[in-house]
Amino acid sequence: MKKIFLFLFFISILGCKKHNNYADNQTVEKIDFFLKNTSNNKYSEKEQLIYNDKALELLMNIENSAFKRKSMDLVIDNYFFLNQWEKYNKISRELLEISKSANDTNYIAKAMRYQGNYYYKKEVLDSSFYFYNKSEFFFKNIKDYNNYSIVLLKKGIVQLELNDFFGADISLTKAYNILKKTDDNQRIYAALNSLGTVSSELKEYDRAILYYKDALEIVTNAKLETSEHQTANCYNNIGLVYLDLKNYEKAIFYFKKAISEKRLKEESPLLYSSVIDNLAYSKLKKNDYKNIEKLFFESLKIRDSLNYSSYKILTYIHLSEYFYKINDIIKAKKYSFNAIETAKISKLPYYSIAALKQASIVDKENSSKYSEDYVRITDSLQIVERNSKDRLARIQLETDELKKQNLVLEERNRDVLNFLFGTILFVGFLYYMRVQRSKERELALKQAHQKANEEIYRLIISHQNQLEEGRDLEKKRLSKELHDGVLGRLFGLRLNLDGLNSFDDADAKQQRLEYLNELQIIEQDLREISHELSRENLVLINNFVAILNRLVEEQAKVNTAKIKMIIADDIQWDKVSNIIKINLYRILQEALQNINKHAQAKNISIHFRTDKKENLLFDIEDDGIGYDTTDKKKKGIGTKNIVERTQQCNGFIDIKSEVGVGSKIIITFPVDSKTIKI
Repeated sequence: MKKIFLFLFFISILGCKKHNNYADNQTVEKIDFFLKNTSNNKYSEKEQLIYNDKALELLMNIENSAFKRKSMDLVIDNYFFLNQWEKYNKISRELLEISKSANDTNYIAKAMRYQGNYYYKKEVLDSSFYFYNKSEFFFKNIKDYNNYSIVLLKKGIVQLELNDFFGADISLTKAYNILKKTDDNQRIYAALNSLGTVSSELKEYDRAILYYKDALEIVTNAKLETSEHQTANCYNNIGLVYLDLKNYEKAIFYFKKAISEKRLKEESPLLYSSVIDNLAYSKLKKNDYKNIEKLFFESLKIRDSLNYSSYKILTYIHLSEYFYKINDIIKAKKYSFNAIETAKISKLPYYSIAALKQASIVDKENSSKYSEDYVRITDSLQIVERNSKDRLARIQLETDELKKQNLVLEERNRDVLNFLFGTILFVGFLYYMRVQRSKERELALKQAHQKANEEIYRLIISHQNQLEEGRDLEKKRLSKELHDGVLGRLFGLRLNLDGLNSFDDADAKQQRLEYLNELQIIEQDLREISHELSRENLVLINNFVAILNRLVEEQAKVNTAKIKMIIADDIQWDKVSNIIKINLYRILQEALQNINKHAQAKNISIHFRTDKKENLLFDIEDDGIGYDTTDKKKKGIGTKNIVERTQQCNGFIDIKSEVGVGSKIIITFPVDSKTIKI
């Protein structure tokens, strides 16, 4: 379809211009005839190639013109579909040269992209990156955003394969942001799938899963399912992320969903072998050995028949791990050796590293030798990777220099625009300064208000300390009273009762009853003293708790949300420093105010407790509108103050929020030490 479209496009252009100054009518008609037959599916690929070669032969004998460049572009496109890569490379170079001589930026950019395609096919990734990078520059310069996004996608995939994950993330994100505005669903799927792989490599697993699920949604909605089995590929990729997360249950779930795709084994055997190998490996990690040996060997058989060495090495390593786990050391050594030998023959250093690592585990006798080889290959790979990244950086630098030169040329025509922009910027700056000063004054007032509140609270704490000192004196008095009063009376009663032991007359019995009454009086006195001490201790503990309750009650009057606060009974508030109490009070106050202003919440939950390490935990959660925590604009002064107060107390803060779900702040404070216990 693409070839037919390009052909019709060519015919429409030709119809408008009718004849070209550089080619006579007969030549144009012959080229038209040959290109038409090249795009005709009734001919075999061999016949199509002959017609394409004849069209090229005629084109090479005419002078450089727009017609020639467009026709050569079609010839190159045909060579691509006919899998004639050397001819594809040769003619794309020729197109680049004639486009440069004609200063035709459009075809310069296209020819460079074709060169990038050729070197990517030949796995010369540095050269591929170079031409994609140059092509990107020209397409962006002429504002051809469709081709610009395609080159960014290809460039990002090359960067991914070169392990330049941050660069790949930038390129692929740019490509996706353009492509998602189009109906090019196949490339949107490719961009999302590649972004998922980049995120997984960067260990941003949540983001990776989102990208893969978005890719799956594109496949489903746009009905992209082909013999490549995009749906199964998405499920397999999601399963791999959960495998990295060690969530083996979910990994197995997605691998099974991938296997359930119809005709997967027949139409995409390599993908099928990967899925069953991943499924077996997930079950191995879960210690579920049922059928995994069968799955591994089925995967190995398929990969061996397709002669994919890298995939075979992975299965050998997995088999070695499996037999090592079931204590079959001989087979474990055998398959680790197979992995090493296959990696050597195939000259795949990355897989050699994985194979050597496994061999050092299962073959203890030769572990040191394998470890030495592992370190040697790893070091050499790091050097190669570093050199590769340096080359990418140099290429990017060269492109940046071209951009700078282009900017210098463009600036000559921007004097008036710059003046206008400068004027607008100056006015905007004055307005910004005015608004900023207003905000600074408002902030100063808030800070003054906060300082005043803190001073009041310090006075409260100071008053609490004075109360504690008074209670200590009262306790000493009660202790003295117990010792000198109650104990003295008990001692006297004991002596008197002891003296009555030898008497059994009516008077002695009467005296015993009197002494028993006296004991009951002493018992009642002791009970009252005990209750008084308990009340004092409870008041001491609940003093700060009461302050917190009052704060919540005050906020409940102005806050539309329902507030629920839970304070664990086992918190030793007397051990919590006054500085932490002050900041904890202010954090709670600030959080409640933020929720009241912005969250639109219906329910607020506050919880104070301690963990197993005796750290003080405080969290506040609401069911409001939430916000994007990655958006710096959403982080206002209130949130900044909460973070700073937490840090002042050597605490740890975790802010979680999701748009439409709500927010949660979790803070950990040290109780009786300067740092949090881990």
